[in-house]
Amino acid sequence: DVQRTWTVQLPDQTGRDYRHAKLVLFTNYTRSGCGAAQAQTGPFYCPADEKVYIDLSFWNELRHIGGSTADFAQAYVVAHELGHHVQNILGIEQKVQQLSGQNPSQKNPLSVDLELQADCLAGVWAHSSEQRGIVHQNDIEDGLSAAAAVGDDHLQKMSRGAVSPETFTHGTSAQRVGWFKRGLEQGTVASCNTFRTGGALPNASD
Repeated sequence: DVQRTWTVQLPDQTGRDYRHAKLVLFTNYTRSGCGAAQAQTGPFYCPADEKVYIDLSFWNELRHIGGSTADFAQAYVVAHELGHHVQNILGIEQKVQQLSGQNPSQKNPLSVDLELQADCLAGVWAHSSEQRGIVHQNDIEDGLSAAAAVGDDHLQKMSRGAVSPETFTHGTSAQRVGWFKRGLEQGTVASCNTFRTGGALPNASD
């Protein structure tokens, strides 16, 4: 449903055609176009082969760190990774890699911006699914629970009892929930420009 939604929404909102990504479900270990994929890597999108990789043990891990693993929570994770695919199609992923290479000190902040934008794009899909009556408020709460559970601050507190904001790569729980909600409420790619560098990056709608 996420990909069907983007097939319609992306051309309508950005003038770019959507091409389908592949979903790879695996256990323990597999190879990807971006190198080895292991359980501890967590779900990820590989722009080199345009595939989303999810180790099935991740759902147990998500439950362990306090997130929901209900259907919509799992859908949020898939929609977030497909948000990275949308970024790849729009050229945002490549621009971030280029800027990170030019200014390594900005690598983590740029990574946070990229991840929060993928959360917002997941929210754009959730907006569409809510409009069509596929999901309801209790489903949305499950998605927000999953977003909060994978915030950098929450994960660092659980693993070592302290938080180091300078090492964040995905954003805080509050940021992740906030940007997902923004996409959910606005329903547009243009509402998802998370980048604080302004004109240095393309707007999502460019």
